[in-house]
Amino acid sequence: MEIIGIVKKLFDIQKFDSGFQKREIVLTTEEPYSQNILIEFVQSKVDLLENIKPKDKIKIFINIRGREWTNSEGKIRYFNSIQGWKIEHYSNLTKTPETSNKNPISSSSLSSDDFDDLPF
Repeated sequence: MEIIGIVKKLFDIQKFDSGFQKREIVLTTEEPYSQNILIEFVQSKVDLLENIKPKDKIKIFINIRGREWTNSEGKIRYFNSIQGWKIEHYSNLTKTPETSNKNPISSSSLSSDDFDDLPF
């Protein structure tokens, strides 16, 4: 699965005594009802966030993880997390008008004479 959006927030790396490390990012989707999605990167995947900055438009490839936890009273609870495993800058995914058309016509290069043959 993948999510495309704008980086809203990058959190610091969290390191634990066990050697486990993670870093979280909040990505805001671009849709009519945008969502702020918390995505975590764990262990070696933390390094993928090294060159990411707030306001970058990126595509994150994700896995959804679920786990079961039993509290001290014996009650079972379930938790989900979204883990990122690959990032692409969005500008690398699509062609911009400058790269997709070698000779674009700019509005400044057109004159009123260019429209004289219109049928109306």
